[in-house]
Amino acid sequence: MTTNSLSDALAIRAMASSFDAQRGKLPVPGDPHRLPGSIVVAQQISELGKLITELGDEVLFRTVNKEAGSRTTPAVSGFSAAVRYAGEAATALGEVAQQLAFLEQTEHLHEEPDARDAREAAGLVIDDRLETADTALREAADSLHAASTTVSPPSSRLRAALTRTTTPVYGAAPASLAPSASAPAPAARTVRGR
Repeated sequence: MTTNSLSDALAIRAMASSFDAQRGKLPVPGDPHRLPGSIVVAQQISELGKLITELGDEVLFRTVNKEAGSRTTPAVSGFSAAVRYAGEAATALGEVAQQLAFLEQTEHLHEEPDARDAREAAGLVIDDRLETADTALREAADSLHAASTTVSPPSSRLRAALTRTTTPVYGAAPASLAPSASAPAPAARTVRGR
């Protein structure tokens, strides 16, 4: 199998979507009465490990199969950059798992003042690490989306479509939408301020 800029861009976009999906599965930080389950966090760590392996496979495939004059280097760079963010997210989730294990081990001590303070601190660490994981997964997806554009820039038609506005501009109607002489004029709109 040979690679070209379109297949590279599609592979990068698919990987970016995987990171977006992984980010969507993260528990929401901030609710002290609803901590993430340790099984859920362990599954997310496992899924991130698989994504890191996939990133490594993409880099390896393109590096080994690099043809003379091919433009695989931007794809290799894009996949490689995402590894760092994926590692940061996995590390953060590893710390969440560690804090959850501590909370499970100290459940029977929740009434003791020292244990209560340590358990509250663990909750704060969990929230912080979940936010770190969220940020790292977003950065992984964003870097991959940017890499896909670098590998295979959008066509001129797509760029033109993206620059067009879908918001009507009052006072100027496109020629195809201009009222004809036989059509009744639209009623005047009253715009009210707040």
